[in-house]
Amino acid sequence: MRLLALAAVAIPLGLGTTLPVPEANPITPEKIELGRRLFADTRLSKDGTIACTSCHDPERAFTKPDAVSPGVFGRKGRRNSPTILNRVWGRVFFWDGRAATLEQQVLMPIQDPNEMDLTLEEASQRVELPVDKIAAALATYVRAQMSGDTRYDRFNNGERSALSAQERNGLRVFQGRGNCLMCHVGTNFTDEKLHNTGIAWVPASSEAGASGRFVDDGAFEVTGKPEDRGAFKTPTLREVGRTAPYMHDGSLATLEEVVDYYDRGGRPNPNLDRDMQRLDLPDEDKRDLVAFLRTLSSAR
Repeated sequence: MRLLALAAVAIPLGLGTTLPVPEANPITPEKIELGRRLFADTRLSKDGTIACTSCHDPERAFTKPDAVSPGVFGRKGRRNSPTILNRVWGRVFFWDGRAATLEQQVLMPIQDPNEMDLTLEEASQRVELPVDKIAAALATYVRAQMSGDTRYDRFNNGERSALSAQERNGLRVFQGRGNCLMCHVGTNFTDEKLHNTGIAWVPASSEAGASGRFVDDGAFEVTGKPEDRGAFKTPTLREVGRTAPYMHDGSLATLEEVVDYYDRGGRPNPNLDRDMQRLDLPDEDKRDLVAFLRTLSSAR
């Protein structure tokens, strides 16, 4: 991995001046363009109806408004489509962290039976490209998709009038009593780690059983570690005002619902992250926090 300041892509304000790019897959305009075409190519799905853009719409900050987007033949998986923006700074990929690089990640949806359900051999034949070139081009395209130069970034760069008084208070809540910085840190507002916030937990009931249960095991499916059951990757907050619904399963429809959920301390379960604590924020602080979060979206 090397850090590069690249002429091939412009790095928006607030995101630094260098990009972590693998030496084996440097960014070039040609690869970005090929990746853009492949990202929208339905030939990469078994029934010819699904492309990467079907779940990651560029007009919606590379997400979709569905809790879980349908794949080939109308099949549905379990998880919400996260944005691909700023994944150039990613350290783990997918909600459960199962991929270590973008080159690995971009090939997995093509093979997933609930998403595109195509073998890599057939994908290669359909688009007349070797698999490694498909992976390199798609990964490069994703690395080139960035979100910055928001009102928050301009405020942070010295333009004090970029945020209103309400939004500035929301920033104070975010950095202080809201406890958001425990996970949403850095210029990309994510620690790139896996946490259990309780979203996947169904409390004890006649249906769930006496002790409750996880409806999605999350990172446990990758690591096999019991303590990772119900843990999911911290998503970026960049463009968060445009990427509803929220959480790994799309179960929270609005930012207000998300703030209320964290204000309650999440959902108690055996693996709940120790930083998940009841906050009891005043209603004004919660409104201001939501207002601040909306400043993390660029003017697109």
